Amino acid sequence: MSKAGHGGTAARRHGHRVALRILDVALVLSVPLCLSAAVPRLQAQQRDTSLERSQQRLNEIRREQLRLRAEADRLRGRVTSLTSDLANIERQVDVSGRIVGELDLQIITMGSQIERTTAELIVTEDALAEKRAILQHRLTEIHKRGPLYAAQVLLAAESFGDLLSRYKYLYLISRQDRQLLTDVEALRGRFADQRNQLLTQRTGLARRRDERTEESQRLRTLMQQRQRSLRDSQAEQRRTEQRLRQLARDEARLNDLIAAFERRRRAAEAARRAPAAPSRIRTSDIGNLDWPVGGEIVFNFGRQPGPGGGTITRNGIGIGAPVGTPVRSVAAGTVRLAQSVGTYGPMVILDHGGGTYSIYGQLSRMDVRVEQAVQRGQTIGLTGGSAADEGPHLYFEIRGQGGRTHVDPVQWLRRRR
Repeated sequence: MSKAGHGGTAARRHGHRVALRILDVALVLSVPLCLSAAVPRLQAQQRDTSLERSQQRLNEIRREQLRLRAEADRLRGRVTSLTSDLANIERQVDVSGRIVGELDLQIITMGSQIERTTAELIVTEDALAEKRAILQHRLTEIHKRGPLYAAQVLLAAESFGDLLSRYKYLYLISRQDRQLLTDVEALRGRFADQRNQLLTQRTGLARRRDERTEESQRLRTLMQQRQRSLRDSQAEQRRTEQRLRQLARDEARLNDLIAAFERRRRAAEAARRAPAAPSRIRTSDIGNLDWPVGGEIVFNFGRQPGPGGGTITRNGIGIGAPVGTPVRSVAAGTVRLAQSVGTYGPMVILDHGGGTYSIYGQLSRMDVRVEQAVQRGQTIGLTGGSAADEGPHLYFEIRGQGGRTHVDPVQWLRRRR
């Protein structure tokens, strides 16, 4: 063989070795594509976990919000003080503020996710365009060489070693082409996934923004409601204080009236020089007196909470009954008063002798006159109290020891079964 022939063969073999080294480098460089794809997925998982924790906190806060709304509905469904309403509104304001804060955190997090996803989408799109260009170039080259190119390359081998080198060359070229196609398909799938993820994130961000707008409006409404409730509570507090002062004045007036009755009674007994008449309400009557009117007790004897957070001391009890229900004397006695007394309304006071008195207030009509003698169970008037906070009821007291001692009427009235 000529030197020129040997030189051409050596050049071809050198070209094959260079091509093999180029293919090896290309295959090595294609590996990081698979590794780099795992990094964004790991970051995305970490971001999703942070967002999930925020969503869990948000769900817990919303459950608390629903509980407070239900409590507010229950408070509106029954008679309560404005203090309870204000406390509920305060808790709702706090919860609504926490919801807005959590939504702000999610909006910031999702905004950052959208920025990162957009950047990753751009990178993936550029990589896909580059790989598609390489693939298009390879397809063009394969088309130019024709379907018999592989056979021609193998048949042109000059030795068995050359045949093996050519076969390895064709094999690596084929594997590189398959890897190129796989990369294109992977990039296309990643691009579609990232695009769908971006659309989902944008939809979620829009939904969070709508929720924040709605919750912010609810928060403003609650704060306005809190201001109104605070003003109403302060006004109710002032009304309660005025009412307590009026009650104190009316109680002092009632005490003065009974003290005057007691002085006249004692003066009359002293003038007659006769022993004091015994009381018609005796110790043996404890738990045996008939109720002056049928009905449930709307307020009890003694100290108890009043509207606006105040405290009211009741010297008697309130017995709920429709307006116009007959009121009967619990024992025989003499009418000492039949007139209206301030906040007690129309009132009848019976003197049962021995310094014992029974008092019937909040009447709508009085059917007896002063100094009239009445019998046990006799109708002395009709119930009223429709304008009172407790609704229609009878105010009832029993006093002993010259009207100076207030006793719990329930202890004297017959027990109900």
